[in-house]
Amino acid sequence: MSTPAQRPALTPRQLTRTDERLSFVYLERCTVHRDANAITAQDAEGTTHIPSATIGTLLLGPGTRVTHQAMSVLGETGAAVCWVGEHGVRYYASGRALSRSSALVEAQARQWANPRSRLAVAREMYRLRFPDEDPAGLTRHELLGREGRRLKDCYRAQAARTGVPWRGRRYTPGDFAGGDAVNQAITAAAQCMYGIAHAVVTSLGCSPALGFIHSGHELSFVLDIADLYKTEIGIPLAFDVAAQGEEDVGSRTRRALRDRITETSLLSRCVDDIKRLLLPQTTTPSDPGDDRDVVTLHSDHNHQVASGVNYDGPDYGDELW
Repeated sequence: MSTPAQRPALTPRQLTRTDERLSFVYLERCTVHRDANAITAQDAEGTTHIPSATIGTLLLGPGTRVTHQAMSVLGETGAAVCWVGEHGVRYYASGRALSRSSALVEAQARQWANPRSRLAVAREMYRLRFPDEDPAGLTRHELLGREGRRLKDCYRAQAARTGVPWRGRRYTPGDFAGGDAVNQAITAAAQCMYGIAHAVVTSLGCSPALGFIHSGHELSFVLDIADLYKTEIGIPLAFDVAAQGEEDVGSRTRRALRDRITETSLLSRCVDDIKRLLLPQTTTPSDPGDDRDVVTLHSDHNHQVASGVNYDGPDYGDELW
């Protein structure tokens, strides 16, 4: 068996694309270790092997221990890792980006830095959430007001559909059990979606902090992306889970959300939506984008030139090293 230092580094061709991965894998009360390029989960019932390159987000629940080598392979394959509480999800760490190109994060920075394009992206996000409305010309305050009204309408509609009593959104940070069943389910679904959105954002090489609707937080863009699917997936699913009973709401919500994400191909859609928002003129939904592992240098007139070359004097071409 090879030692850790002798294992070859994975190449981009060996990595599973973000939209082809499992949405998330939840583990609890086990030891997570590494066996070649897979992670293993060992508990009293035995050992389970999980190919690390197929994981979008690994959720580590209560009673889990993870080794350095397991974290190493998860980092190499670009998987996000979340340590979760028994009743909620908190995102604490992530692996490196799957993308080797900086095209998306550069586009994100350009769109974010200009107040006009930042508002245009916010309007497009609203259009993705509510395609039956045209947000053109709306101010930010008007967008927020319309979003609040649509959320209230969604809560009322889902309560009427499922027969679950709705007394308003109630959540106290750190007190998951303090809410009723439907509020617990909404919280669990939201936190799971934040972890999944964070995994996609970082795997594409985007900045989690540069948000177009949310601002001032290290996860502003993550919150923007997760909210795109709140009224379509998260809230209806939460009411469905609450309608089935009040026992074990958190874990039932996570399992139901995992199945719904697979059924709706949400990871693929999330990747396409991010590309459409940040590169609306150059990237089509089916285009995987330019992911070449190439480093260039900025030159004049917005041109880029090859790196590793000495540009001193008229005779270019001498290598720097």
